[in-house]
Formats: sequence, structure tokens, C-alpha cells
Amino acid sequence: MKDNRPYLYPPLASRLFSVWFRHMRVYTKNIFSNGLPPFLEPLIFLAGVGLGLGKYITQSMEGLTYIEFLGTGLLMTAAMFTASFECTFGTFIRMEFEKVYDGMLAAPITANNLIIGEIIWAGTKGFFFSFAVLCVLTCFGIISLPRGLLAPFIGFFTGMMFSVMALLVTSFVRTINHFNFYFSGFISPMFFFSGVVFPISNLPAYVRPFAEIIPLTHSVRLTRAVCAGQYHWYLLLDMLYIIAFIIVVGFFAVKRLKKRLVY
Repeated sequence: MKDNRPYLYPPLASRLFSVWFRHMRVYTKNIFSNGLPPFLEPLIFLAGVGLGLGKYITQSMEGLTYIEFLGTGLLMTAAMFTASFECTFGTFIRMEFEKVYDGMLAAPITANNLIIGEIIWAGTKGFFFSFAVLCVLTCFGIISLPRGLLAPFIGFFTGMMFSVMALLVTSFVRTINHFNFYFSGFISPMFFFSGVVFPISNLPAYVRPFAEIIPLTHSVRLTRAVCAGQYHWYLLLDMLYIIAFIIVVGFFAVKRLKKRLVY
């Protein structure tokens, strides 16, 4: 006798958690090789650039020393890079080479659940990488606690923001080498034009509107304000920008990537 009852999926939270948990298990399988670099990279960067170049920059930047200014920016670049790599190369490899998603979609989850789970996982990595940088900065006395404890949470939203953008790019890419254009032409320049290395107020007037459009600017400004305890009303606009970016770009990323997963 044929059962005409509709198939019942597990609760939404369970489906999203299953995707997150799968990625977490794979990531922590090699915890030493995956977990150590987030702590070493900011240490090397601060030693090579911050401590070296900082000796020649004596003036304060937005009320901070140069090493403090640079360190607070690195909190968000760590989240940006890890989420971008995870949802470009990582997603493409899982989709095209390892065929991981084919097996995952055989389970009682939808393509939408899978993609949103990817976004949450990228946000989690953004949180972890921001936390790793925060630990290094705190050990050197560059950032004081407890104010800096809010930075990893901004890193979570930053990771989600760059994951939806990376997934949208991935939905168009047919060859893995094409990601080089995305990183060389968009992600790397963003590092220099979003107030990480120097204030965007130092940019020419005709470049500043561009700096306000790119997403990293808003994450860096929020994090720097939190770590320095300098709160302003316009920080609400930065937070609204991040949330709106995740929702709008995420909608198109899910819509386009779903077609590649299902059809």
C-alpha cells in the first residue's frame, strides 16, 4: 500500500546544525595544522609590519597608536580571508571534485539548508580566527579586555558577509583557477582601501565613496570602535550595512548556487 503522507523533515535547527557539525568534524580532524596558523599569522604580521613600520609612524591614527590601529584592523581581515577561502575554493572542491554535497543532499536536508549551513560555518570560522588574533593582540598588550571580547562576534558577522559574497562568486565560476581574479582583483585591494593599514580619511576625496561601499570598511570601523571604546551613532549604520549585505547578497547566492546543486 502506497504511503501518501508528506515526508517530514527534521527541525530546521537540526538540519542546519548537521551541516555545521559535518564541517566542524572535518576541520578539527587536523586541529593542529588547521588551528595553529590563525595564531601565528597575526604574530608574524605584527612583528614584520607593525613593530617594524610602527617605529617610523609616531603620530596617532584616530586616537590610537599605529600598532593598535593596525591590530584592530587585522581582527577583521582574518575573518574576511578565512570565510572567502572557505566559500570559494572550499565550496568549489566539495561541489565539483569531492562530490560531498551529492551525499549530503541524499540526507533529509534541502539545498537551501546546505547553503545556509555553509554560511553559518564560515561565520564560525570568522569568529574563531578573530578570536585567535585577539588572543595574540591581548598577549602583547595591544588590546585590553574586556572591551575586545566583542570583536569575535563582529568577526562572526564579517565571516557570514564575506561567505555570501564568495558563494555568489562560486555560483558563476566553472574553473577553480578563476578564483584568482576574485582574490587579486577584489579581496586583496580591499585590505588597503578599508581603513586597515591607514585611515580612509587619508584617501583622496574621490576614492572615499568607494571605500564606504566595500564591506570590510564597516567591519573594521565597528571593531576599532569596540576595542577603543569610542562609540558613535553612525556605527548603527555600519551594523545595518552588514546585516543588509548578508540578507540581500545571501538571497542571490542561495538562489544561484541552488541551481548548480540540484540541476
